[in-house]
Amino acid sequence: MPSPAPTEIGLVLYPGAQQAAVLGMSDLFDYASRTATPRVGGTAHALRVSHWQLHEQGPPSRVFDSAPGQEGTPAVLVLPPSLNPPLAREAAAPFGAWLRERHAAGVALASVCAGAFVLGETGLLVGRTITTHWRYAEAFQDRFPGVRLDTDQLIVDDGDILTAGGAMAWTDLGMRLIDRTLGATVMVETARSLLVDPPGREQRYYSAFSPRLRHGDAAVLKVQHWLQATDAKDIALPRLAAQAGLEERTFLRRFQKATGMTTTEYCQRLRVGRAREMLQFGRLPVDRIAWDVGYGDTSAFRKVFIRFVGLTPGEYRRRFHAV
Repeated sequence: MPSPAPTEIGLVLYPGAQQAAVLGMSDLFDYASRTATPRVGGTAHALRVSHWQLHEQGPPSRVFDSAPGQEGTPAVLVLPPSLNPPLAREAAAPFGAWLRERHAAGVALASVCAGAFVLGETGLLVGRTITTHWRYAEAFQDRFPGVRLDTDQLIVDDGDILTAGGAMAWTDLGMRLIDRTLGATVMVETARSLLVDPPGREQRYYSAFSPRLRHGDAAVLKVQHWLQATDAKDIALPRLAAQAGLEERTFLRRFQKATGMTTTEYCQRLRVGRAREMLQFGRLPVDRIAWDVGYGDTSAFRKVFIRFVGLTPGEYRRRFHAV
């Protein structure tokens, strides 16, 4: 009885795509494939890995294939991360058109880090929630205003479209695709053998608060600079409005429009950011840190910290303490 056809995962080699990630994902999928082969029977690998590159004429085509000569098309096309700035709109456009056609034919699409900018050129992300590296949040929202961005998440799996956060999140996306194509047992066995964390981490464990500053509202920017300089110790609305030189209701409206969040959330994020530094690089007890960043109630501080970081202060210190 012939072996079942392998599921193909294609990696798209757009200009600047990180080669280490391309080769790493290729090896990861190959290892998972060999792990799964005894389970599916036969001698053929369970996963087929291909690389796709754009040429001067015509759409992208295979430039590498782990199963050359076989029929079939990729079930998933992945846009790897890049260590360069996100690909410009003009350079990404040819990939966008081709990926949109592949998606219409039933191919799932995925991106890692700056690869989301290429994926955004398909127009398929409008109205969806996706993730990319937290440092790219402002640039991404400026370029694709119709897309909801959640940079707290390391992976957003929307079924036919998957997005992952930072450059090394290719490991997390790879494990998610192994889970989807070969099952949880193979995924866990692969993770255990390669000493890779199975899916479950969140980008917010690692991301620092990066406030939006290039919004053009000088009054709001003045308040942001003041809050940064004072560690957001005084967040009373009358004081903030006075710093801006605006009436309170006008200030609140303009602040949310400029920063994308309320004054309360903004100040909470500043305080949590300061607390993360103190947990990572110092030895003060959590209740003292809570007091120093502006919380008289330690339990309230813990709730806010968990909401933004996804870990308790104690868990965060155990995981990231550098002293």
